[in-house]
Amino acid sequence: MEHQRLITELQTHGLKLHAASPGVAGRKGGAGPSDHKAITIDGTTVMVPIYTGTASQSPYALASHAADENNLTYHQQPIQSIEFPKQPRFYRLSTSDGTPYWKIALLHSHDVLATTVQQTCMRYRDEATACQFCAIEKSLTSDRTIARKTPEQLAEVAEAAVRLDGVKHMIMTTGTPNTKDRGAAYLSDCARAIKARVPIPIQAQCEPPDDFAWFSHMKAAGIDSLGMHLEAVDEAVRSRIMPGKAEIPVSYYFEAFQAAVQVFGWGQVSTYLLAGLGDSLETLVTTSEHLIRLGVYPFVVPFVPISETSLAHHPAPSADFMFALYQQVGSLLKAAGMTSDQINAGCAKCGACSALSTFER
Repeated sequence: MEHQRLITELQTHGLKLHAASPGVAGRKGGAGPSDHKAITIDGTTVMVPIYTGTASQSPYALASHAADENNLTYHQQPIQSIEFPKQPRFYRLSTSDGTPYWKIALLHSHDVLATTVQQTCMRYRDEATACQFCAIEKSLTSDRTIARKTPEQLAEVAEAAVRLDGVKHMIMTTGTPNTKDRGAAYLSDCARAIKARVPIPIQAQCEPPDDFAWFSHMKAAGIDSLGMHLEAVDEAVRSRIMPGKAEIPVSYYFEAFQAAVQVFGWGQVSTYLLAGLGDSLETLVTTSEHLIRLGVYPFVVPFVPISETSLAHHPAPSADFMFALYQQVGSLLKAAGMTSDQINAGCAKCGACSALSTFER
């Protein structure tokens, strides 16, 4: 099967794993990608849903025989071999207070370190404000992480991940605190400590702060690129799916994007667009075109219905929808000369949660 189509199909249908599959454990809960596992296809590492209801019904699976454990099948017919990234060596270590490194930061894809510096969100526990797709506190309640990572812990783990596992860049996101800076201050503190220990490129992710002067503070602290995630664009969709975030108008996000690009540079600011929540193909493409004109990379990603969330049974977008979206946004990126490999750090540079990067060229 053609490479782009296969990745698109896997990320919309998911992958059915047998209990005896090698390294079957993936990610459950957290800030994302949730309910996924990293697999490598023809040298490209992608995150594929494995714990969702969609995945349990997927036509894609691993061969059930141990001798063929890395063979990908489609309707039980072998189609090609895949690989699983190795368990990182830094996972074996713990801090001086006994906290395992993997509770502080995780390996995404095969060479990206990711962490949620604050695992709680001011909107999460209130149905009137919570984003229905979010599982940020699930990993906290199941004791797979800690509520707040200190700058010193993050610096220690980042240094080990670079030294032991060759990690190339780092992503720091945060649950939204009830402060006007929306987490920008703490992300800056964390970046400053990390950069004092190891020169790893860092992307920070947060909601737009009340004062755009925070962008300069974040840059000065050592943050190399910025993510501010729209997720959905249509106002009716936003109000239904993420009522708290919907109180921040899309127009304000675009003001923030414009200000952030002036600080971080063209192509160094990105946003998630979750396809499948209700935005039409036209809305997603038009929004992507507007973002690209501003110098913002539109990271379009298929929505994944995460277990134990309000949208657990919401359908994922079809592979045909995603393929058409990737083709059109990919064409816009090509025309603008904007590619994910030019980004200093972040989700769009990693690209593992989307097939978009394969459509850029």
